[in-house]
Amino acid sequence: MSFSQNNHLNTEMPNSIDGSAQPTRRRMNTVERKRQILNGAIQFFAKNGIDGQLRNLTKELGVTHTLLYHYFPTKEALIQEVYREVFESRWKPQWEELLDDKKLSPEEKLNAFYIDYSNTVLTYDFVRILLFSGLSEHSISDRFFELLRLRLLPRLIRETRKFCKRSTRSKPSQRELELLMGLHGGIFYIGMRRWVYGQSIYVSDNQNTDKEIIQDRVRSYLLSAQSIFTSQ
Repeated sequence: MSFSQNNHLNTEMPNSIDGSAQPTRRRMNTVERKRQILNGAIQFFAKNGIDGQLRNLTKELGVTHTLLYHYFPTKEALIQEVYREVFESRWKPQWEELLDDKKLSPEEKLNAFYIDYSNTVLTYDFVRILLFSGLSEHSISDRFFELLRLRLLPRLIRETRKFCKRSTRSKPSQRELELLMGLHGGIFYIGMRRWVYGQSIYVSDNQNTDKEIIQDRVRSYLLSAQSIFTSQ
């Protein structure tokens, strides 16, 4: 065997100190590398906030600034990709279809929606990144709340009015919106207690407790709305 042939084999299968062959690390392709950086950025921002310095991100990932900027030319570009991954990708068109289903009662719709919504979005990265964005540059929190305003809140208000037997199609009042956001915020607080305060929501082996909490809050919300708005 020639020297060049032997050298080629050593490059593919280098020997360890004790002489045993060690596999060569496979290089990531561009798709895998971009995914690695994005996943790392999501965890980094969830832990350190949107104001976290990119030099610390690259240090944690073990990549150079040049490589990071190759895939994400600016911090804003990286943040927008994080938004699409953590927030937009989790939005389910089925939620809108569920709330538009005429076969279900308003209470059935709200329960089914919020149970699935909480299971889908109340994760460590979603909750913490949304809060950190609201405390700093607002780009993620503003976009997400706009999504809620356009595609979710009108449907929830409509179903609330049906429960209260109100036939009006007028623009939601500030009072209606604030009452609804009390429900929405109360359910989001389940995630805050877990991922911000580090507190158990309950001490129980009952796997249905989250579901029961949501059902109780939905019921309380609807009865409150009925008490307030049917008297008007």
